[in-house]
Amino acid sequence: MSAVERLVATPQGEGRLVTHRSRRPVATLLLSHGAGGGIESEDLAALAAELPREGVTVVLFEQPWRRAGRKVATAPPTLDIALEAAANQLRVRTPLVVGGRSAGARSAARTARRLGANGCLALSFPLHPPGRPEKSRVAELLGVGLATLVVQGERDAFGTPEEFPEGVDLCVVPSADHGLKVPRRAGISQEEALGIVVQCTLEWIVREVAGNQLG
Repeated sequence: MSAVERLVATPQGEGRLVTHRSRRPVATLLLSHGAGGGIESEDLAALAAELPREGVTVVLFEQPWRRAGRKVATAPPTLDIALEAAANQLRVRTPLVVGGRSAGARSAARTARRLGANGCLALSFPLHPPGRPEKSRVAELLGVGLATLVVQGERDAFGTPEEFPEGVDLCVVPSADHGLKVPRRAGISQEEALGIVVQCTLEWIVREVAGNQLG
């Protein structure tokens, strides 16, 4: 089934929603992108391609700054405002998971509860700036107040899996960096790495959000 695109007005400018609908959805996953890329990133694209077949509708949100052609994201509060405005224009009749990658993961963590979500998915959560562990953003993650899954690369310079506190639900992608990309000589291929992202996300949604409605 082809994706459905929709332009949405937000206080930060025009954004774009791209919906990959499941035929019989039992959950909806709303995802926004990072500060240096868009919804075409490989991990978001893989989730959008694979999860609808398993009963999860995936909606990708392109932030206004990206749609306007800027190269760098606007300030974090503006990302939250735009994401909330876009989410409030969706008609969701299933349990909702709000997520994103990198800066989008931070925005999801800050807004998911206000949006009435049932869970939060954090892809490559930027726990701190590279080389600056003292600038921790762990409070955003721990403050979600909902079931949360972090999908983190083993070599992520913004926070390796070992740096996250105990109790955080983590899915580790072996050899992967912040973009969830693996070196050519890694023990797994890029396709296998993306498969891990998709599978652990699906299993978590089944376990924490949709119960036994999937499968």
